[in-house]
Amino acid sequence: MTSVSEQSGAVTLTVGPEQVGLRLDKALALLAGEISRARLQQVIKEGGVQLNGAVVSDGSRKVAEGDTLALVMPEAKPAEPVAQDIPLNVVYEDEHLIVIDKPAGLVVHPAGGHEDGTLVNALIAHCGESLSGIGGVRRPGIVHRLDKDTSGLLVVAKNDRAHQKLAKQFADHGRTGPLQRAYLALVWGAPRLREGTIDAPIERSSRNREKMTVVKEGRGREAITHITLLERYPPLFKGVGEAEALASLIECRLETGRTHQIRVHMSHIGHPLLGDQLYGSGFATKAARLPPEAQAALAALGRQALHAALLGFEHPVTGKEMLFESEPPQDFADLQEVLARL
Repeated sequence: MTSVSEQSGAVTLTVGPEQVGLRLDKALALLAGEISRARLQQVIKEGGVQLNGAVVSDGSRKVAEGDTLALVMPEAKPAEPVAQDIPLNVVYEDEHLIVIDKPAGLVVHPAGGHEDGTLVNALIAHCGESLSGIGGVRRPGIVHRLDKDTSGLLVVAKNDRAHQKLAKQFADHGRTGPLQRAYLALVWGAPRLREGTIDAPIERSSRNREKMTVVKEGRGREAITHITLLERYPPLFKGVGEAEALASLIECRLETGRTHQIRVHMSHIGHPLLGDQLYGSGFATKAARLPPEAQAALAALGRQALHAALLGFEHPVTGKEMLFESEPPQDFADLQEVLARL
């Protein structure tokens, strides 16, 4: 296998017995190893590949044993989003990836209504020339996202090789590999069982396009969340009798990664997140039952009480298992502390 990067000049590769009869783009992907097939298809169309000395623009052409392929990877183009000097809490960084502890309120990727001031803008400024190109563009590779108002850990690729391998891990959802994602959530009420699994498909609501909704089996996309009850507010037995839970602290581990998955699933089982205006708007009467100090802490939070507290994955280059943990931010911790005194 030959190592190829976006800054490389011409690299000569020879078709071996394992690639005989394959499409040119697939053979190149196997020989180059670190460049995605989609990226190589783009390079072929742009005239960056020669087959036995002649430029070839058809990626579907079959190759034969002994064929010589010359691959020229063009320089990565500048990123379209602008670099912006936005402070970042960097948990870990090397030449291949960066792990960020994202604050609540920071949008991950530029989109309608958020063209700048995003994590991507901040990463372009922070990483600079260490970004070697994702799909031919000098930009960070987003392999998973957090909602704007969700805080916590996020890993981002800095080159095509890392992006391709991290994306595969997240697509697998940790079912056959070391990927782990765990969130802390403060929710209304408390599940009756200490541990459980929510297996309910999700799709975008036809009534409100900002919301996702649980649908019947056979529709939507598979969505699985494993939950563990960590704390109950107030405790089950307070004083002499059993106390009704006003709220609880839940650990949510994702087996899939759908938009708003935890928020939708917890609302679906009757325990929406505290502060979630989109999925927990019907719990205003619950909030009114909180003591004044807890009501003030909830108002100060001003968002859904959700924090990405644990992230584990296999390093896409070294193969080392990486595990990171993050304490909840102060607004989340303040609310949790007040609830613990109920």
